[in-house]
Amino acid sequence: QLQASGGGLVQTGESLRLSCSAPGITLGSSAVGWYRQAPGQAHEWISCISSSGSGTLYANSVKGRFTISRDDAETTVYLQMNSLKPEDTAVYYCALGSKRAQDPNMYDYWGQGTLVTVSS
Repeated sequence: QLQASGGGLVQTGESLRLSCSAPGITLGSSAVGWYRQAPGQAHEWISCISSSGSGTLYANSVKGRFTISRDDAETTVYLQMNSLKPEDTAVYYCALGSKRAQDPNMYDYWGQGTLVTVSS
Protein backbone atom coordinates (compact mmCIF):
# COMPACT_ATOMS: atom_id res chain seq x y z
CA GLN A 1 0.00 0.00 0.00
CA LEU A 2 1.39 3.38 -1.03
CA GLN A 3 1.99 5.66 1.88
CA ALA A 4 3.34 9.14 2.53
CA SER A 5 5.18 9.66 5.80
CA GLY A 6 7.40 12.14 7.57
CA GLY A 7 4.93 14.85 8.41
CA GLY A 8 4.86 16.67 11.71
CA LEU A 9 4.71 19.98 13.51
CA VAL A 10 7.46 22.49 12.77
CA GLN A 11 8.01 26.21 13.09
CA THR A 12 8.26 28.70 10.28
CA GLY A 13 11.58 28.42 8.48
CA GLU A 14 12.26 24.85 9.52
CA SER A 15 12.51 21.78 7.27
CA LEU A 16 10.87 18.39 6.86
CA ARG A 17 11.48 15.49 4.51
CA LEU A 18 8.50 13.48 3.37
CA SER A 19 8.79 9.95 2.04
CA CYS A 20 6.58 8.06 -0.38
CA SER A 21 6.93 4.29 -0.42
CA ALA A 22 5.07 1.01 -0.78
CA PRO A 23 6.56 -1.84 1.25
CA GLY A 24 7.75 -4.64 -1.01
CA ILE A 25 7.20 -2.63 -4.19
CA THR A 26 9.76 -0.77 -6.25
CA LEU A 27 8.68 2.56 -7.63
CA GLY A 28 11.25 2.58 -10.41
CA SER A 29 8.81 2.19 -13.27
CA SER A 30 6.45 4.89 -12.06
CA ALA A 31 6.33 8.63 -12.09
CA VAL A 32 5.42 10.11 -8.73
CA GLY A 33 3.47 13.21 -7.93
CA TRP A 34 3.04 15.07 -4.67
CA TYR A 35 -0.15 16.92 -3.81
CA ARG A 36 -1.44 18.64 -0.73
CA GLN A 37 -4.80 19.63 0.67
CA ALA A 38 -5.19 22.37 3.22
CA PRO A 39 -8.31 22.51 5.42
CA GLY A 40 -11.30 23.62 3.41
CA GLN A 41 -9.34 23.83 0.17
CA ALA A 42 -9.02 21.75 -2.98
CA HIS A 43 -6.12 19.44 -3.74
CA GLU A 44 -3.06 21.34 -4.93
CA TRP A 45 -0.38 19.80 -7.12
CA ILE A 46 3.08 20.71 -5.87
CA SER A 47 5.67 18.52 -7.59
CA CYS A 48 6.33 15.44 -9.72
CA ILE A 49 9.25 13.36 -10.88
CA SER A 50 9.65 11.09 -13.89
CA SER A 51 10.27 7.37 -13.58
CA SER A 52 13.94 7.91 -14.48
CA GLY A 53 14.32 10.70 -11.97
CA SER A 54 15.72 13.03 -14.62
CA GLY A 55 12.63 15.16 -14.98
CA THR A 56 11.11 17.19 -12.17
CA LEU A 57 8.45 19.89 -12.00
CA TYR A 58 7.39 22.22 -9.21
CA ALA A 59 4.48 24.50 -8.49
CA ASN A 60 5.42 28.15 -8.23
CA SER A 61 4.33 28.14 -4.60
CA VAL A 62 7.13 25.73 -3.63
CA LYS A 63 9.77 26.28 -6.31
CA GLY A 64 13.15 26.96 -4.76
CA ARG A 65 12.08 25.61 -1.37
CA PHE A 66 11.03 22.01 -2.09
CA THR A 67 13.06 19.31 -3.82
CA ILE A 68 11.72 15.99 -5.10
CA SER A 69 14.08 13.05 -5.55
CA ARG A 70 14.24 9.26 -5.80
CA ASP A 71 16.54 6.91 -3.94
CA ASP A 72 18.93 4.66 -5.85
CA ALA A 73 17.09 1.55 -4.74
CA GLU A 74 13.94 2.90 -6.36
CA THR A 75 11.88 2.17 -3.30
CA THR A 76 11.24 5.67 -2.04
CA VAL A 77 10.54 9.10 -3.42
CA TYR A 78 11.34 12.04 -1.17
CA LEU A 79 10.05 15.57 -0.88
CA GLN A 80 12.54 17.76 0.93
CA MET A 81 10.76 20.83 2.23
CA ASN A 82 12.84 23.78 3.38
CA SER A 83 11.93 27.25 4.58
CA LEU A 84 8.47 26.09 5.53
CA LYS A 85 5.71 28.65 5.89
CA PRO A 86 2.35 28.52 7.70
CA GLU A 87 0.64 28.36 4.30
CA ASP A 88 2.38 25.03 3.68
CA THR A 89 0.19 23.49 6.37
CA ALA A 90 -1.76 20.66 4.74
CA VAL A 91 -2.14 16.94 4.37
CA TYR A 92 0.44 15.79 1.80
CA TYR A 93 -0.24 12.90 -0.56
CA CYS A 94 1.87 11.03 -3.09
CA ALA A 95 0.59 9.28 -6.18
CA LEU A 96 1.95 6.87 -8.83
CA GLY A 97 1.43 7.14 -12.55
CA SER A 98 2.96 6.19 -15.89
CA LYS A 99 4.40 9.64 -16.49
CA ARG A 100 4.85 12.83 -14.54
CA ALA A 101 1.92 15.18 -14.69
CA GLN A 102 0.13 17.95 -12.86
CA ASP A 103 -3.31 16.52 -13.64
CA PRO A 104 -4.35 14.23 -10.75
CA ASN A 105 -6.34 12.11 -13.22
CA MET A 106 -3.02 10.93 -14.68
CA TYR A 107 -2.18 9.05 -11.49
CA ASP A 108 -3.43 5.54 -10.84
CA TYR A 109 -2.55 4.96 -7.20
CA TRP A 110 -2.78 7.30 -4.26
CA GLY A 111 -1.24 6.89 -0.86
CA GLN A 112 -2.50 7.80 2.55
CA GLY A 113 -1.51 11.32 3.41
CA THR A 114 0.73 12.74 6.08
CA LEU A 115 -0.06 15.93 7.97
CA VAL A 116 2.37 18.83 7.93
CA THR A 117 1.69 21.69 10.31
CA VAL A 118 3.80 24.82 10.24
CA SER A 119 3.35 27.18 13.16
CA SER A 120 4.04 30.90 12.92
